[in-house]
Amino acid sequence: MKVAALYDIHGNLPALNAVLEELKEVQPDLILIGGDIVSGPMPVETLERIFQLDEKVRYIRGNGDREVVMAYDGQSLQHMSEKGRENQEWVAEQITPLQRDFLAQLPEQEPFHIEGFGEILFCHATPNSDEEIFTPNTTMKRLSTIFQNVSQKYVVCGHTHIQFEHEVDGLSILNAGSVGMPFADQPGAYWLLLTPDGYEFRRTTYSKEEAAKVISTSKDPQAQEFIETYVVKGVPEAKGMEILEGLANKQYL
Repeated sequence: MKVAALYDIHGNLPALNAVLEELKEVQPDLILIGGDIVSGPMPVETLERIFQLDEKVRYIRGNGDREVVMAYDGQSLQHMSEKGRENQEWVAEQITPLQRDFLAQLPEQEPFHIEGFGEILFCHATPNSDEEIFTPNTTMKRLSTIFQNVSQKYVVCGHTHIQFEHEVDGLSILNAGSVGMPFADQPGAYWLLLTPDGYEFRRTTYSKEEAAKVISTSKDPQAQEFIETYVVKGVPEAKGMEILEGLANKQYL
């Protein structure tokens, strides 16, 4: 059995389409959508594209999906930055009641078994939280605390938009990276492939020019900034790490 783990699409429809095109050749038995599906410039189109996939798809919820539902329901997002709050509120205004209900019922975790590979726990950020941050630089002591109650052999996560792996206390932790908003030195859509033979970090390339053209049709007031930051220029891994470490330090205080 082959499982393709696609995390943090963030409403980047061109990136998603590129990965789905590549998956026609890979032919996974299951696609795991790892949360933060809609928080970006093309939320409705991204959901509609995912809904076109067959029954071989499972989903888990990301913090972005949870916050969009909160915004839709009129709940406060004061814990977020002004820019982040504005984006989530705009996304909430775009989605339909049925799409809201779909996002609201997504599970936080998905245990799975691949014959020959082992037991896997899919979660968005960590098994304890959909927004907890850890990075390649997180200490073993901190990782042991975060993952101390995991019974599976592997944990697959996302949230921080960087592909990496950790080993702690006999547990393998794999970050799938981000399809739509990666922190990486090379442009593309990042995802993870799991097979009985092991795992493979994958990167799918797509045209910056074509993606920019498609995303520019969005009415998202932050669409142009999204294009410049995540499509045209990209965010280098070192810069992403700097951002993440700052956020992680605030969480640990």
